[in-house]
Amino acid sequence: MATLARDVMTPDPACRSPSTSIDEVAKLMVQNDCGEIPVVDARDQVVGVVTDRDIVCRVVAAGKNPVGYTVEACMSHPVVTVRDDAPLDEVVATMEKHRIRRVPVVAEDGCCAGIISQADIARDGTEHEVAELVREVSRETGRAAA
Repeated sequence: MATLARDVMTPDPACRSPSTSIDEVAKLMVQNDCGEIPVVDARDQVVGVVTDRDIVCRVVAAGKNPVGYTVEACMSHPVVTVRDDAPLDEVVATMEKHRIRRVPVVAEDGCCAGIISQADIARDGTEHEVAELVREVSRETGRAAA
């Protein structure tokens, strides 16, 4: 039987709304030892993600005070997600295609069910999947990242 997204994901990630302050999200990342927080609407639908890099590049490096801004100001959207019943090779292909290190996992109803990181793939994927994912996500694009 194929390994599915739900088999490797971290379940029930800490999610926040677009109106959450950036400093609160940064503290949440420290508390949960993670680098990405899914951003959900009132119906628990994933509408974006905020990463540690988003905070640094879009807020701190721009000279903005993180206390004065909400997640909506720096979150990445539209967001790429995978279904919880997606086979692991499909998850890896999605991460490679979009060059992302983490991907929120949604249930059939579209609600956030979990998150998968490169570390989860490294722990549960094949050696080939891990090597290919790291290679593709790390590939230079010739443009500055935001």
